[in-house]
Amino acid sequence: MTPRTEADEQTEQPRIPLSRRRVLRAAVGLADREGLDALTMRRLAQEVGAEAMSLYHHVANKEAVLDGVVEVVLGEVMAAVDEVEAPPPEDDWQALMRARILAAREVFLRHRWAPRVFETRASTSPLFIAYYDDIVAILRAGGFSFDLTHRALHVLGSRALGFTQELFQPDGAQTANDTAAAMMEQMADRFPNIVGMLADAVHDDPDGTLGFCDDQFEFEFALDLILEGLERRRVAGS
Repeated sequence: MTPRTEADEQTEQPRIPLSRRRVLRAAVGLADREGLDALTMRRLAQEVGAEAMSLYHHVANKEAVLDGVVEVVLGEVMAAVDEVEAPPPEDDWQALMRARILAAREVFLRHRWAPRVFETRASTSPLFIAYYDDIVAILRAGGFSFDLTHRALHVLGSRALGFTQELFQPDGAQTANDTAAAMMEQMADRFPNIVGMLADAVHDDPDGTLGFCDDQFEFEFALDLILEGLERRRVAGS
């Protein structure tokens, strides 16, 4: 057996201990790079340089991994909204709410697979409750009754976290353009109103992120409509 030399000891990198946090951060990174479907226990074990069985000391199964990545993403969301600079809710609750939601959206834009996971979780993370508790606090400080606050949460839904289920959500801009072009060519007689709308949208925004529309613009447009409508209801006292 060849004895270890001082050079060997100097070039060896210290082994990073496996931990639940390390496993979950690796899971998030893997999903970011390769998509949610790539997130398997075997692939995750390769990602952290361990045997698959070693993962089970930290996460019981894939469902536990998915619960864990929700915690990671929510942690990023909470950190992002904590850094938001906006007026206090007593002065301008709309500006504060808008800034926080758009900060949260930036997190989900980094993790575009995350909404799929959030929509399938049966358990509710304490961080999730904490996030919405902060929203309730903002609305209450802004002059909302508990009843209108309750209604506001239903109206905002997942949009409060920065994502929503789009009516049209193709895989990419080119796919969207092809779909719109095909519809306009083949279905103009049968669906003249939809085709007319798509033709106008493609003309106005040929480089939109969904091909026929700019999803960030549409998100902010809808968010502003909701916040402005809620303010009118608040002022009206209903």
